[in-house]
Amino acid sequence: MFTRAFANRLCNRIPTARTVGLGASGRQDRHASTEVALKKTPLYDFHRAQGGKMVEFAGWSMPVQYKDSHINSHMHTRQHCSIFDVSHMLQTKVYGRDRMKFIESLIVGDIAELKDNQGTLSLFTNTKGGIMDDLIVTKTDRGYLYVVSNAGCADKDSAHMQARLQEFKAAGHDSWVCGILAWLYCPHSCFIFLQYIGPSMAQVLQKGVGDDLRKLTFMTSVLTPVFGIQGCRVTRCGYTGEDGVEISVPSGDVVSLTEKLLADSEVKLAGLGARDSLRLEAGLCLYGNDIDETTTPVEASLVWTIGKRRRQARDFPGADIIVPQIKTKTQRKRVGLISTGPPVRQHTPILSSDGRVIGEVTSGCPSPCLKQNVAMGYVEAGFSKVGTSIQVEVRKKAVPAVVSKMPFVPTKYYMGQ
Repeated sequence: MFTRAFANRLCNRIPTARTVGLGASGRQDRHASTEVALKKTPLYDFHRAQGGKMVEFAGWSMPVQYKDSHINSHMHTRQHCSIFDVSHMLQTKVYGRDRMKFIESLIVGDIAELKDNQGTLSLFTNTKGGIMDDLIVTKTDRGYLYVVSNAGCADKDSAHMQARLQEFKAAGHDSWVCGILAWLYCPHSCFIFLQYIGPSMAQVLQKGVGDDLRKLTFMTSVLTPVFGIQGCRVTRCGYTGEDGVEISVPSGDVVSLTEKLLADSEVKLAGLGARDSLRLEAGLCLYGNDIDETTTPVEASLVWTIGKRRRQARDFPGADIIVPQIKTKTQRKRVGLISTGPPVRQHTPILSSDGRVIGEVTSGCPSPCLKQNVAMGYVEAGFSKVGTSIQVEVRKKAVPAVVSKMPFVPTKYYMGQ
């Protein structure tokens, strides 16, 4: 059982819901930003009606939690099934005869080797080897690539793709990009995005789809009606370590679909708080925290995203910096950490046994599943071996910690029967 102190430590790391337009005293602040300035997903009113506690995230008003506590929501996802609104993320379709050559000129992955309707996690990199964003690219059988990238990088990613597209077309290649997260301007003709995750996901969703979900394995995708709603793309993946799907659905049908999924008692809504602690237990990076343009894929322990053919060809941005690092190693490395006592937060200094600063925490929280503090961060390479005893500085005190293998909680991705 959780102690009250443990529950308080976990809940205290959730972003505070802002009463936007109010100052610190709670009185109206004429200089504060207003909620009108935040972008809203098509589920915004639904979230509010369901008791969603709304916060600012990447320029959007998003639910951090609902009536259930963060801990209960986290554990419900691990044990049953939850719905996350991720329609703030950028969805893009890439068309054209040279579409794979185009996307591969921007990322480290080998998209050409994918089977139809198979996807992969990849990385936009810059010429210095830094990570501009992480993204999922699916090679569909409909003549386009389906790309999903982060909300916080949407403007940057769109501009980056469009700039490269102009160079690409000027060189005589055939490709074009269609952003489909355009409901802000055309709310009835575009698509939004749900994550539907947890061990009972398949049994609940199977009632509403004609396709046999046993044939839909991790990182594969299918276009199919979902509970009678046409034109949905269902991709078996997620951001928690659990079996799950991401559903791209026409924006006008999202409330209806959400209500139909929630009709099953196994399913509940979940917010950003649970999503963050779930992904951290799974050892998954959050862009802007754990990876950014100052980190390379090798430093971030993401070498597996770089296709073998791509390493040999060195034909992706920053390859001349990244590929040599694979063999020569780097001065720092992203690692997992486990500790007890006070929770470990972002920017917490990581210390050697003699008190020297050897790195910094990038994400951390108490783990509802493990009843211990989990974190990830970057340390000097000499301290990156699993099992290495180190320290973290919490409230100006050195707390024992150990370098741990990730994921902290075993993943349950569906790889087929």
